[in-house]
Amino acid sequence: MRAALLAVTASAVLLAPAPVTAATGAAAAATVRCPRAPAPAVSRPPRPSPPAAVPEQRVVGGAGLATSGLVVPAGVGAPPAVTATSWLVADLDTGQVLGGCGPHEYGTPASVQKLLLAATMLPRLDPKQTVTVTAADMDIEPGSSAVGLVEDGRYTIETVWLGLLLNSGNEAANVLARLGGGADGVAGGVRAMNEQAHRLGALQTHAVTASGLDGRGQFTSAYDLALIARACFAEPTFGRYALTEQAQIPAQPAQRTKGFQIQNENQLIYRYPGALGGKTGFTDLARHTYVGAAQRDGRRLVVTLLGAEPAPMRGWEQGAALLDWGFTLPRDAAVGRLVEPGELMATPSAAPSELAVPGTPRPAAASGPVRSGSGWLWSVTALSGAGVLLLGGLLWRRRRRRLP
Repeated sequence: MRAALLAVTASAVLLAPAPVTAATGAAAAATVRCPRAPAPAVSRPPRPSPPAAVPEQRVVGGAGLATSGLVVPAGVGAPPAVTATSWLVADLDTGQVLGGCGPHEYGTPASVQKLLLAATMLPRLDPKQTVTVTAADMDIEPGSSAVGLVEDGRYTIETVWLGLLLNSGNEAANVLARLGGGADGVAGGVRAMNEQAHRLGALQTHAVTASGLDGRGQFTSAYDLALIARACFAEPTFGRYALTEQAQIPAQPAQRTKGFQIQNENQLIYRYPGALGGKTGFTDLARHTYVGAAQRDGRRLVVTLLGAEPAPMRGWEQGAALLDWGFTLPRDAAVGRLVEPGELMATPSAAPSELAVPGTPRPAAASGPVRSGSGWLWSVTALSGAGVLLLGGLLWRRRRRRLP
């Protein structure tokens, strides 16, 4: 009996993974720090407190992603140093996550939230329909980005989409959210965005504004942004809009305004071979955020980053550097996966292990393996429980033999 109990305990210890050890061997750490480029100090408002971390959310896509530090496949080269506080690189087609830094850490989205608006409203709205801009649509924060629509102006929905995605027009976001929000207008549109985020598996995303302007309780994560971007690029219309270099905003004779031309603000489409487009974002609170995608040798990768500073590299340049790194990795390299739309709704009680990637190589950092801090605890708990049951069974059998 004692030997059996010792055997169970020994098995539990052997299955618990060794911690990541620092290069000097003098200390152990639970996470490996992400390569960070030096960035200038900036003055920013205090960040809002994120929601309480939910363990099930942090292991969406695989337990290896439940880290605030670096997670990359074993044996690959280190990713480039960037100023982003969190980032992720994934394959748009297979859904494999190639690497990341704090992929499930909460961040503030800024205008990349407009991608969630696109993923929600593109299938709902007819691009050829002509709409009239209202006074409420023009109610945006002074000094925030606008494309130049005018009150009572009449535009096709396609023109409004181009104003949203090329110039990040906040009044364009209000128009689209209102049109897709039904009787509740913009509020209904924002509610639909949150419902879409939940359907996509973006459990750490909550929209408060349609445009991405900062609002209390508005958050996302690098992983969630990849889910949202994947849904966007699955829409051919989005791909066409995202690669549009310039568009014409028509004149409004009734308002005595002339037509004018707008250009795409995403420099990736001009300067990166194989670029598919994406979205830029900035607020004082969020700092620079970015989503970009590109294709090379039959692969389509997407990069998402939050909380970046524009020096020494701008947001799109940091995204380009991470895309370059991703394209160097083997096609079967992965540390997790992007869940499919509706997958988590179909299995609301899925255990963390059910959300992992079958057959995916164990993720590792540059100096050793990076693993979920709770994974080994579950192993030890389960095996210890088995040991208790075994011990109880042996004692019961011995006591039964002694009874008259």
